Amino acid sequence: MITIDFSKRGSLTLTQYLYEALKAFIFDGTLNENDKLPSKRTFANHLGVSVLTVQNAYVHLIEEGFLYSIEKKGFFVSSLANHLREKKGEDEEIDFPKLKSQPCEPIYFADFTNNAIASEKFPFSLWSKTMRKVLNSNDEKLLEKTDVSGFFELRRALCRHLKEFRNMSVCENQVIIGSGTESLYSMIVQFLGREEIFAVENPGYRKAGEIFRLNGAKCISVKIDEYGIDIEELKKSKANVVNVSPSHNFPSGITMNFHRRKELLDWAGEKKNRFIIEDEYDSEFRFAGNPLPTLQSIDQNNRVIYINTFSKTLSPSFRISYMVLPLRLAKKFKEKLALYSCPVSSFEQFTLARFISDGNYERHINRMKNYYRSLRNDLVLAFKNSKLAEVGEIHEENSGLHFLFTLKSGIDAKSLQEKWKKRGIKIQLLSDYYYEDCPGFEAYEKKESFIVNYSGIKKEMTGEIVKRLCECL
Repeated sequence: MITIDFSKRGSLTLTQYLYEALKAFIFDGTLNENDKLPSKRTFANHLGVSVLTVQNAYVHLIEEGFLYSIEKKGFFVSSLANHLREKKGEDEEIDFPKLKSQPCEPIYFADFTNNAIASEKFPFSLWSKTMRKVLNSNDEKLLEKTDVSGFFELRRALCRHLKEFRNMSVCENQVIIGSGTESLYSMIVQFLGREEIFAVENPGYRKAGEIFRLNGAKCISVKIDEYGIDIEELKKSKANVVNVSPSHNFPSGITMNFHRRKELLDWAGEKKNRFIIEDEYDSEFRFAGNPLPTLQSIDQNNRVIYINTFSKTLSPSFRISYMVLPLRLAKKFKEKLALYSCPVSSFEQFTLARFISDGNYERHINRMKNYYRSLRNDLVLAFKNSKLAEVGEIHEENSGLHFLFTLKSGIDAKSLQEKWKKRGIKIQLLSDYYYEDCPGFEAYEKKESFIVNYSGIKKEMTGEIVKRLCECL
């Protein structure tokens, strides 16, 4: 069993030093791909530290891709370090990370800002089985270069999935595969033109606006109200392209009602060069009522560009996303960006296509939906049955993987945020997502809200999390 000398940790915490030590062992080959690590309790007893110290170090390594876990079997070394060695080449000197004494970002007991998913719920055995099927197929397409659209089999599988899951009737030629939504946003700017003005929701997903600006486009934020983006403000912005998340705005949790969706589509139909980017980043996780139709499915004027990703359903490290273009744009898009190749490997695309076609993806979503519904219920109930109910209330908890905890007037949210941070709970405020060039919607102007993003929280941690939150009140 691995032994680590904590007397050399300097100013690092026990968790930080253990994390750095294990990562160094993985890089220098002491720990190799698929090696099993000791259980949390066994390792903690051997090192003379708490089980929580080992758990937090393991979680950090899983989030960075150095470890993976299999339920009831344990923790294992991933193939990441081997890939890095192969990339460097056998004859080159490799600069492995050394243990550092300088302070680094602390590892929190619970991080509500992290977009990680429940790693122990990833279908490792099914995914591995699918990969073997693909490799055994000896299909020559695995070795072929794919154009900007991506692998045809994956696009075909996505069309069937969208029809069954979101009642969207689309064809393969409309689908574009990308390596994360960031790459798709960049391609949209290049295609529609940097001279266009892009609008984003306020508050909203700030990365979208940053990507638009980085690609040379002008970006303006437009406030939202309790029904979605403000159409009158959108008209005043002079934007021709708007990015929205109608199913579940991040971070407010607002779901755009049907009337507002129709108003938005009418806005887009007023001019031929207006388009809506519909980002359905976590639409799979709705826990009450029937989901409203997508903008794309009720669009009569071919003005909606639909975007979705697998980061919430499979893993944030799973860098595959896709968009559905209006038919009248699909051909022009491919002609203008024909010099690009799809950034996702054919093997990954082929594997995902098979995973979807075999029904494994749908079954996985159903399992994850049940798991997150149970986790959300436990967390909401724990909030409501604690002192937290005396200082705030929960909003927008029935869709997506986060909800808001809104404080009563007169409570210093920033001070409470710092206290929670010292107790190992990291959580962001709704105000952190406001754009400075226009105010937020009135419903939350006078009361501050915390964003409880629970996707990476383990169910067994709920009691301790709420206990720590209450201790700071």
